[in-house]
Amino acid sequence: MEEKMNPLKKTARVAGILYIIMDVFMIFGGMYVDSKIYVPGDAMATVSNILASEWLFRLGFVSNLVGLIFQLLLVHALYELFKSVDRGQARLMVIFVVTGVSVAFLNNLNLYAPILLFSGAGHLSTFNPAQLQTLAMVFLDLYKHGVIVAEIFWGLWLIPLGLLVYKSRFVPKVLRVLLIVGCFGHLLSFFSTFLFPDYSAILIPISETVMSGELPIFLWLLIKGVKDQKPA
Repeated sequence: MEEKMNPLKKTARVAGILYIIMDVFMIFGGMYVDSKIYVPGDAMATVSNILASEWLFRLGFVSNLVGLIFQLLLVHALYELFKSVDRGQARLMVIFVVTGVSVAFLNNLNLYAPILLFSGAGHLSTFNPAQLQTLAMVFLDLYKHGVIVAEIFWGLWLIPLGLLVYKSRFVPKVLRVLLIVGCFGHLLSFFSTFLFPDYSAILIPISETVMSGELPIFLWLLIKGVKDQKPA
């Protein structure tokens, strides 16, 4: 009965559920499958893993795309939740997410390239196996760098979301700080990769830890929902 009486709380719970579902798909495709397939600096081993576990590799590819679709559904739910707080910031949040999803969708073609290279197509017969392995590794490395490019938008969308949390009266304002911290985690990952690669071994683990700052708000939305009062 409470959910029917409080549409905002229902929308908040939906956002929390969508975030968890998105994370499941993204973690499976981006972390689990990657750990089983990709061998840094070893093209032969990586390609061997792909060919030996082609179904798993394809499943990881599709899982990434499904996770991105759920991110679009998530930002739509957040827009519905916060549009009465500040419609302009809510729109900016949507713009950053849609842009990031677009970049990530196109980047996933690089991930799929090894399947095409070893598909047996006749026009690839001019390449020997070693050359195909090298090309496959190049595309996988491009994919990984493309993910870091998309991190710009995964970070930036947390800023308008943080401002919306700050302005609202139905989500604890302390979560705003964690969102901004999470934003800088994503941006640190980008800058350490492209500007300070010599220090990436130190900076990237820090950025991965800081990125977790976005998690508490979605757990709050899922478990607690939002307060009963209307936004300011």
